[in-house]
Amino acid sequence: MNKVKNKNKKIRIIGGLYKGRVLHSVNKINIRPTRNRIKQIVFSWLGQYIENSICLDCFSGSGSLSIESVSRLAKSVTALEKNYTLVQKLKNTLKIFSINNISVFRVHTLRWLKKIGYPYDIIYLDPPFSNKLLLNQSIRHLEKYNWVHKNSIIYIEHIDNNIYIPNNWKLMKKKKIGIVSFSLFYK
Repeated sequence: MNKVKNKNKKIRIIGGLYKGRVLHSVNKINIRPTRNRIKQIVFSWLGQYIENSICLDCFSGSGSLSIESVSRLAKSVTALEKNYTLVQKLKNTLKIFSINNISVFRVHTLRWLKKIGYPYDIIYLDPPFSNKLLLNQSIRHLEKYNWVHKNSIIYIEHIDNNIYIPNNWKLMKKKKIGIVSFSLFYK
C-alpha cells in the first residue's frame, strides 16, 4: 500500500484559475508539501487579502503555495528554494501553465532575507519541520530587514509551538491538524 501512495504523490491546485491542475511530480524528492486540507483552510483565511497581493514564498519546495496564490489572483509571487531539482521542476510547471507572475530564485532563504528588502503583503514560511532554528531566524530576518509592512500577513506552518514571534505581530488564526500547526499573523 505504501508503494502506491509514494507513486501517486501528486500535488493539485485546489482553487482559482488553475483549480484541478496537477503540479510536477515530487517523487523521490524529500519534501513535505502542504496538505490539501490545510491549503483549503489557509486560503479561505486569506480570501479577502489574496487578490492583487504581492507574496513571498520562503522555502517554496514544490511551489504549491506560490501557484495557489496566483491561481487566486495574487498580483505576483517571489518563490525561494535552494534545491536545484525543485527549482527546475517549478520553472517547468510555470512554463506549462503559462504563468509569468511567479519569480523563482534558487537561493538559501536566510541569505535572501539577510539584506534590506521591500515589504510583501503575504509571506509564507514553511521550512523543514526538523529545523526550528531556521524558522526562528527567518522570522527575525523578516522583521529586521524590512520584509514586512504594517499590514503584512505571515503564514507559518510548524510542528513546535515554541517559536519566536515578534511582539508587534498579532495572531489572526491558528489551527492544528495532526502534528501540523499553522497560523496567520499580521504586523
